[in-house]
Amino acid sequence: MAADNRKERLPAPLDTVLEDAVEILPEGGLSSRLEQAAREGRQLRLKLGIDPTAPVVHLGHAVLLRRLRAFQDAGHRVVLIIGDFTARIGDPSGRSQLRPLLDARTVAQNAAGYLEQATLILRDDPDHLEVRHNSEWLEMEAGELLSLLRLATVAQLLEREDFANRLAAGKPLSLLELVYPLLQAYDSVAVRADVEFGGTDQKFNLLLGREIQRAYGQPEQVIVTLPILTGTDGQRKMSKTFGNEIGLSEPPEEIYGKTMSIPDGLMEEYYRLLLGEDPPPLRPRDQKHELAYRIVAWLHGSEAAERAREHFERVVVRKEVPDEVPEAVVGAGTVNVPALLSEALGLSRSEVRRLIDQGGVAVDGRVLPPNCYELPSRELVDRTVRVGKRRFLRLRKAA
Repeated sequence: MAADNRKERLPAPLDTVLEDAVEILPEGGLSSRLEQAAREGRQLRLKLGIDPTAPVVHLGHAVLLRRLRAFQDAGHRVVLIIGDFTARIGDPSGRSQLRPLLDARTVAQNAAGYLEQATLILRDDPDHLEVRHNSEWLEMEAGELLSLLRLATVAQLLEREDFANRLAAGKPLSLLELVYPLLQAYDSVAVRADVEFGGTDQKFNLLLGREIQRAYGQPEQVIVTLPILTGTDGQRKMSKTFGNEIGLSEPPEEIYGKTMSIPDGLMEEYYRLLLGEDPPPLRPRDQKHELAYRIVAWLHGSEAAERAREHFERVVVRKEVPDEVPEAVVGAGTVNVPALLSEALGLSRSEVRRLIDQGGVAVDGRVLPPNCYELPSRELVDRTVRVGKRRFLRLRKAA
């Protein structure tokens, strides 16, 4: 629920930010910074940092990107920081255990498509979008790093609820995780941020950015926190880690189908945070159809939304096989099904195994039993495989 932000006076359409912002700190700071920028004849520099710990930018990020687009349209500049350095550590916010350490190659692969995905919403022009990678400044000399580490105490960092909970539970807390908030805060210094946007789980990091800017002699950024979008499971925040995400660059049919799968109780949240309005007075199923159509149209255009709706009705409702189905070649002998489907459809092998175990994979309508990961090629050739509710693959014999 949005906080009382009556001390802010923002011009339209920026005033819509006040409807959803959980906190704007300091009070009255955003309107004051806008007025100052207008007097100085300059753009506000609006920071958003995203760590490429996974290759997907999803609708949870879109909650922030949508508000930043409004500032771009009002003439200001978004500074999108792709955290290729900090992603190697991983943001510990809300985590109950240590993340696995990512290697530089994986991070680079994940980051490769971030700009293309983010600019489905953001304006992609140099006057209104500046894209930076924090490896530009965080690959610093040891002396610089030591100077930065002096700016926060262990006691201060342990005030974070998630850190305190892990220590109380006897779970390990690494030095890398303690350092992460400082590195993220230094990003604000490096790009001279006026305002930083983040989810409510980022409040500690955002406030620390203000402190570090002050220590480096810069004006302290205003922070704006926004609600965190619940994932398609209706239980946890949207995240690739939980497998409950809707990726911005996923095929329109996949976005439409995943949106149709969300619990009815999420309708108000999704309409408000993603479309900025209340659900229409329709039955829940019709509300979902409208939501799915609007989201796809927003990201990929109205023609794609029409095709996605038709695809959903044909494939999911009437259970027909689509006219256009990708094909894959099957060799002789025994076929590893997770490997085959992973390569052909771009899924992870673990995701395919999970779908098989849950009864989500069928060959010509015959559902594979749990742990059925290998089949003789004769049972696959010239057959159609359904993976989940919306993915299909036609298999052919190798020449």
